[in-house]
Amino acid sequence: MAEVELGRVTHYFAKIGVAGIEITQDTLSVGDTIHVKGHTSDFTQTIESMEIDGQSVDEVTEGQSVGIETPEQAREHDMVYKVLQ
Repeated sequence: MAEVELGRVTHYFAKIGVAGIEITQDTLSVGDTIHVKGHTSDFTQTIESMEIDGQSVDEVTEGQSVGIETPEQAREHDMVYKVLQ
């Protein structure tokens, strides 16, 4: 599957399993699939929900930072790619 760079992980909140992701290009919507890849991270997931400052959002755009619950640990500086359908 084709992928396009979306952003990077800026923080990982281990106790709640949430990655803070800064969107550097494109948009991300609920239902999209992302691929998180770093030195020790490599997983794909479908976005079920996202939050900005505790408020649920359906879409984020370039320049925004969003919290996403992840099935595995993500690490700071991991790259995030949007999987194209």
